[in-house]
Amino acid sequence: MSAYLQFNGITKSFPGVKALDHVSFSADAGTVHGLLGENGAGKSTLLKILSGQYQPNQGELLIGGKTRHFANAAEAIAAGVAIIHQELQYVPYLSVAENLLLGRLPNRLGFVRAGEAMKFVSDRLKTMGVSLDPTTKLKYLSVAQRQMVEICKALLQDAQIIALDEPTSSLSHRETEILFRLVKDLRAHGKTLIYVSHRLDEIFELCDAATIFRDGRTVVSHKNLVGVTREQLVSEMVGREIKDIYDYRARTLGAPRLNVQALEGRKLTKPASLSVCQGEILGVFGLVGAGRSELMRLIYGADKKRGGQIILDGVPLKIRRPSDAIRHGIVLCPEDRKEEGVIPIRSVSENINISCRRGYLRWGLFVDSQREAKTADTFIKTLRIKTPHRRQLIRLLSGGNQQKTILARWLAESELRVVILDEPTRGIDVGAKNEIYRIIYQLAERGCAVIVVSSELPEVLGISDRILVMRGGQISGELAREEANEEKVLGLALPAEEIAR
Repeated sequence: MSAYLQFNGITKSFPGVKALDHVSFSADAGTVHGLLGENGAGKSTLLKILSGQYQPNQGELLIGGKTRHFANAAEAIAAGVAIIHQELQYVPYLSVAENLLLGRLPNRLGFVRAGEAMKFVSDRLKTMGVSLDPTTKLKYLSVAQRQMVEICKALLQDAQIIALDEPTSSLSHRETEILFRLVKDLRAHGKTLIYVSHRLDEIFELCDAATIFRDGRTVVSHKNLVGVTREQLVSEMVGREIKDIYDYRARTLGAPRLNVQALEGRKLTKPASLSVCQGEILGVFGLVGAGRSELMRLIYGADKKRGGQIILDGVPLKIRRPSDAIRHGIVLCPEDRKEEGVIPIRSVSENINISCRRGYLRWGLFVDSQREAKTADTFIKTLRIKTPHRRQLIRLLSGGNQQKTILARWLAESELRVVILDEPTRGIDVGAKNEIYRIIYQLAERGCAVIVVSSELPEVLGISDRILVMRGGQISGELAREEANEEKVLGLALPAEEIAR
């Protein structure tokens, strides 16, 4: 095997921050090379240099022993480089087939040959084992399905170098199995793969070698992972030892805080009822399409409910829109931070203060900018949000740091009573996860009712006082922390035909 891909002394600076500082490592052909590090360590920046989106200030990129300089993404694609970005790149109003073949749709005299495109995509999807309708517009697909489209797009380019940035962050168990099979097939066919993930189980299952980033620098490169432990990788990533990432804290629970009775919505197949006490962390688990996010959006008023009642501290509420929920102290951190969470053209400070700003007005007219700055600086420090300053545009932050900014937005609310976190640690590194769990425990300890929706079963088992399981648009069961284990939870989450397999 040869070092088909090499990074030599790659440096990249932005105003106020050095994202990469003389990064060097190599990846062999026919291998999967893991790339690990905390959010903001520089992993995504390096992939953007590889893809031609960014140009390095210093350093050399070699492919097949030849120095390459990509002025744009088109040049990188032409050179056989495909990148599957963590933040999905798609056109919502085009079909699956059109997104997959964007820029290279079959045509004759300038007219797209739609039938030929649909047949080609349909055949290739079947070969990959992916169940997607080529005619469906992307806007109608779930986050997980859009992720699979992004993965398939890279595979259809027949690239020699394929980089995957957190590819399983929103995939179901079945879709993850398909991805793993595809990755192993590509390795067997001599492709060079870069695999970025915070899920260490995936690194050990898929990767032959791994490089650790910290603060934009290469900490260490493991030529193989034989004998390397999970604890060692975590320590190298975060610069400190984390013995128990979940670090569960038992609490005395108070009276019922949130009571949801027979809630009905368009995507629920059966009325849903649940309750959460003061100081309780309720974990909600289910496979993709189980109805978890839909139920949370109904509670929050983001989707219109068809029936049922929401009771807070014994008082029935009329929640018709999110502003009603926020006014009563019910907040939601959405699953899709890109589409529903951040305001990309605004600063970190504005994204943190946007909800609590109503309390920072002077005479109801003027914003208290000093108070907003203090709030932003406090949460940037508390949550360790990696940003050169509070005025930085949030779109320039890594995905994990954007997630922490959204969390800071709701923590800045003074009258929190119910906090709903939908996939709060998706795409977030081990160290940051540990910090977010600590904040979740602090919220519960001050009396908030916390609902954590997650597709990571170990996370749900690790931090929850009680677990609610959903399947097929309805609640299929409930387990106390003491009785919950992976087998029982999956038994409630999987359809009968899946269990039979």
